[in-house]
Amino acid sequence: GKNEYDLLVIGGGSGGLACAKEAAQFGRKVAVLDYVEPSPQGTAWGLGGTCVNVGCIPKKLMHQAALLGSALKDAQHYGWNISQPVHHTWSVMAQGVQNYVKSLNWGHRVQLQEKKVKYFNIKGSFSDPHTVRGLTKAGKETVVTADNIVIATGGRPKYPMHVAGALEYGITSDDLFWLKKSPGKTLTPFVFNVSLECAGFLTGIGLDTTVMMRSVPLRGFDQASHISKKKQICFTTQQQMASLVTEHMESYGTKFLKRCFPTKVEKLESDRLQVTWKNADLDTEETDSFNTVMWAVGRAPDTKTLNLEAVGVKTNSETGKIIVDASEATSVPHIYAVGDITEGRPELTPTAIAAGKLLAQRLFGQSSELMDYDNVPTTVFTPLEYGCVGLSEEAAVQRYGSDNIEVYHAYYKPLEFTVAERDATQCYMKMVCLREREQRILGLHFIGPNAGEVIQGFALGIKCGATYPQMMKTVGIHPTCAEEVTKLHITKRSGLDATVTGC
Repeated sequence: GKNEYDLLVIGGGSGGLACAKEAAQFGRKVAVLDYVEPSPQGTAWGLGGTCVNVGCIPKKLMHQAALLGSALKDAQHYGWNISQPVHHTWSVMAQGVQNYVKSLNWGHRVQLQEKKVKYFNIKGSFSDPHTVRGLTKAGKETVVTADNIVIATGGRPKYPMHVAGALEYGITSDDLFWLKKSPGKTLTPFVFNVSLECAGFLTGIGLDTTVMMRSVPLRGFDQASHISKKKQICFTTQQQMASLVTEHMESYGTKFLKRCFPTKVEKLESDRLQVTWKNADLDTEETDSFNTVMWAVGRAPDTKTLNLEAVGVKTNSETGKIIVDASEATSVPHIYAVGDITEGRPELTPTAIAAGKLLAQRLFGQSSELMDYDNVPTTVFTPLEYGCVGLSEEAAVQRYGSDNIEVYHAYYKPLEFTVAERDATQCYMKMVCLREREQRILGLHFIGPNAGEVIQGFALGIKCGATYPQMMKTVGIHPTCAEEVTKLHITKRSGLDATVTGC
């Protein structure tokens, strides 16, 4: 055709790069546009997107740093002589993490070259449905035309603009992983999964860390009634699994200010930040000073410079995300979108990668296979990890009615915790099943060490339609935490104590 490229991908993150590389495998002429707008605090990074640079990868590495800290405490119970107190050096960890991330940036550039994908480091804007233009760093205009265009620009952290001083003095997850110096005493207001994960590893490496919560933690995860082991009665917290995760964090030193919301941030002469907040329960105004304030109030789709209205790409007016159909097509023919930018899709790297690949296969490889967004497993890497796949208890009740679902659950103690005398109060799992004769498993939720590794295998079973009787016929591997899933037999409905005893 008259256009220069068969495919242009805007956004060099997980979804965009996967789509571009897959299209190139089919011998198509492909280009990728990627540009990282520096954060309000001036942090910028290379090719690869959120996950690689300011998301899952640095987060999991820093989570690992914190886990090693708790392993040092355990080690003494196991006979290792470790001179106390142990000290953590932020700059050594940060350098190691940042060097690894930079190697990934380089790897992505090399892969694009090897696959003959043209890479433009420019911020693109639509001038018509087949044309994108933008300026290079040197200010030279570049115009790229393509038969098909995929928008995969993802999202960026939001700032609470109604809080005075938030933008001037606060940072976000975009900055935290690239800090050269320790963030010191840190406040992270509002709770999104990322703020709990960051608060968890900051506490774990020995920093004074406070989470400020307006309402409920971990939005979008399981929120059912919580059976307290102490009282053995069912009391409803909005989010059972999330409250266990935060309880564990609290017992390990993360501070939580509940039902509080910040009103202003000011810089003191000492360079510390003074934060003022309202306490909704006491109806009082409170204040304290911190070295770092890290906002985690959610993410906003990165579309403002794309000029979507001009070409007619429809977005959801509330969220700003691009509306797509089951084949990732937007309201404009030949324009598609994948990943965090798309309305109603999970904001997860693996779903973006899979959707991007499948889209390229449909466009250039005679495939008709659509991305299946059901039963996508995920994990929150808090100090005690929370992994899940399938429906939450609430979603199952909503969809099938409480009389038609059975929930099996258990509190368990990882063997490793015994000698180390570690508290396992929050180690818990539950399986949500249909009640009818074959008892298909609708969801599995697990809180404990290595939750991601535990859930990944079970995700296959649930994807294949596993049932409760099949799970009971599965032989466990002893001694592991995961084997407890194959032994779940106490129902919530029974009201019996769900604590696992014996070996």
